Amino acid sequence: MIAVVIPYYQRSAGVLRKALASIASQRDCTMPIHVIVVDDASPVPAGPEIESAGPLPHAVQIVSQANGGPGAARNRGLDEVPQGTRYIAFLDSDDEWMPDHLARAVCTLEAGYDFYFADHYQLDQSTGAFARGGKIQIGEHPALPLAQPGLHAYQGDMVDQIIRGNLIGTSTVVFRRDRFGGKRFKVEFTNAGEDYLFWLDLAHNGARIAFSAQCEARYGHGVNVYAGSGWETDQHLLRVHNELRYRKVTGQLYSVTKAQQDHLRASVRELRLAFARDLLHRVAHRKALPAKLLAAHFKLDPMSFFNLPLAAAKLLLHRPQG
Repeated sequence: MIAVVIPYYQRSAGVLRKALASIASQRDCTMPIHVIVVDDASPVPAGPEIESAGPLPHAVQIVSQANGGPGAARNRGLDEVPQGTRYIAFLDSDDEWMPDHLARAVCTLEAGYDFYFADHYQLDQSTGAFARGGKIQIGEHPALPLAQPGLHAYQGDMVDQIIRGNLIGTSTVVFRRDRFGGKRFKVEFTNAGEDYLFWLDLAHNGARIAFSAQCEARYGHGVNVYAGSGWETDQHLLRVHNELRYRKVTGQLYSVTKAQQDHLRASVRELRLAFARDLLHRVAHRKALPAKLLAAHFKLDPMSFFNLPLAAAKLLLHRPQG
């Protein structure tokens, strides 16, 4: 069977129902589906949401736990995957699959691949993430001679791809349990690229990777720390802290080339400047400074604080006149 792991934490009713409906609408999938919803202490509980979805054509298992974040919820779901599961799929509770997603994933994995992902529509977008990001040239990856069109073997170094510009959308991932069912998300890096680190683990361990150039998921509105943490939001400083942490730990956990290390270091320098600019913006606008986060960031990367004079100079140079 295919086990579908859904980490669930939402503040609005009706979000999970859409995700479940998209699973129920899967067509031409040759395997039974078992859904595992991990209620991560959600303000809107999963139980009533599932009941309101009405009769579903597959089993839905609810697991409840204290709040631990999406990585911990996915790990709990992975722990609950039943015997007889051949493939594991991820779907975030505010996202929806296109009706042929699982059929295309199974077609590809049955051809001998270990890890599958697909193009997708990011939040409020009508153009696929592959085209919007410009991080992959479809023609450089061999088309697979399968019944389903638009499937490709990933050709190249996926570790390098993830480091320079990840293109894997979590809600499109399906992978082989017998090879990678023991892998878990590194919860100590919650919101610091824990999903990227999971993909890096699989790629680093020789996963045979294939993908679909067809958009097979649509990302929706729900609780999304990353999407709600843009410039001038209260969460922006935390986002920069987490991204810098991810960049630094990537170079520590994996064997990387000099070019990759240089790329990571350049990203760290940019994030240091972004951190300093955010601090200066808060001081200038008399916003509260998060003491615990600043202490954690100083421990992670003291150099960020030495960028304060440089950031101040750049802000002054670009300050509007008049």
